[in-house]
Amino acid sequence: MLHKIHKSIEDLYPETVEIRRYLHQHPELSFKEYKTAQYIANFYEGLDIPYKKGVGGNGVVATLKGAKPGKTIALRADFDALPIQDAKDVPYKSKIDGVMHACGHDGHTATLLTLAKVMKSYQDQLPGSIVFIHQHAEEYAPGGAKPMIEAGALKDVDAVFGNHLWATTPVGTIQTSKNVMMAGADRFEIIIQGQGGHGAYPHETKDSIVIGSQIVTQLQQIVSRRLDPLETAVITVGMFEAGNAFNIIADTAKLVGTVRHLNTEIQEKVIQEMEKIIKGVCLANECTYTFNYDKGYPPLVNHPAEAELVMEVSSKVPEVEKVEDIIPVMGGEDFAYYMQEKPGAFFFTGAEKEGNHYPHHHPNFDFDERAMLIAAKTLIGAYFAYQD
Repeated sequence: MLHKIHKSIEDLYPETVEIRRYLHQHPELSFKEYKTAQYIANFYEGLDIPYKKGVGGNGVVATLKGAKPGKTIALRADFDALPIQDAKDVPYKSKIDGVMHACGHDGHTATLLTLAKVMKSYQDQLPGSIVFIHQHAEEYAPGGAKPMIEAGALKDVDAVFGNHLWATTPVGTIQTSKNVMMAGADRFEIIIQGQGGHGAYPHETKDSIVIGSQIVTQLQQIVSRRLDPLETAVITVGMFEAGNAFNIIADTAKLVGTVRHLNTEIQEKVIQEMEKIIKGVCLANECTYTFNYDKGYPPLVNHPAEAELVMEVSSKVPEVEKVEDIIPVMGGEDFAYYMQEKPGAFFFTGAEKEGNHYPHHHPNFDFDERAMLIAAKTLIGAYFAYQD
């Protein structure tokens, strides 16, 4: 039957592309995906597959019950976009100014929707149930996964699988991990309160820009000099805001950034060391500060048996040429919350587009749409394999 399902997925490929491009033209930001959620709900309405909308926010969950006894497997796709101006010159360019699908979530949604359409036609032959989780707000913490789980998205689910189209990896490649796959992703904000003044009289001020610069430089020494070299972490200051005139020494400075980590021990160590550095620099410069640290998504830790299952089923997909067990990447994903609740695995589907080598979250981001076929076949392969 799996061979027939693969053929059905291929037959619906034009529709998958059509859905993806429609979504690409009509993106919505995290927690504001109202029209997208309604589009998804309408699709399931048309398929006559029972669904719930408004799950944990803008989430949509549909359940296809097979005619035979078996396990309940959840398949997840996210559908929010990013605050980025689409710079691509393509017919399906975003029609929403300053918003675009720059991470492949439009492809994840299109893949899962057409997979649901395919599986509906095989409903009388299916064991157990398939739960199609369409999650909002993956891009922006606290994310959509946690409230969807709290609202019952994983109720009675035996295992959950998710996919990310990975535009920096060649088509035909499946990547996963039997342990930690993606990093925990946190956010911090530091406000330096100095004493502003005239640029000609620096000795009468406490220069928040100079003080902030010292902090930025010293934060980099946490990873290089205060952590075990065999441990992994990233500290990045992505925003430095201060000043409003060329000849005035800034009164305050704001630093905003991210910390990535693979375990909670390192996370706590980084927080402690950051506090020491900020406090020490400010004390030496006779100024005050506030330090806010928001713990975001935890590390995404796959379950070994389920990751092995993904590797086995993907190796049997005709278009797959390479299956890799990878080391962790430092990007974050709130699929991590599903892994804390149920057995399962997350995987990358190679989607590099010829002539387009831009990374995720870039204004020119795009992916090879053929990867959606591979993702669909791997996801449904995991569902069937988990029944055994």
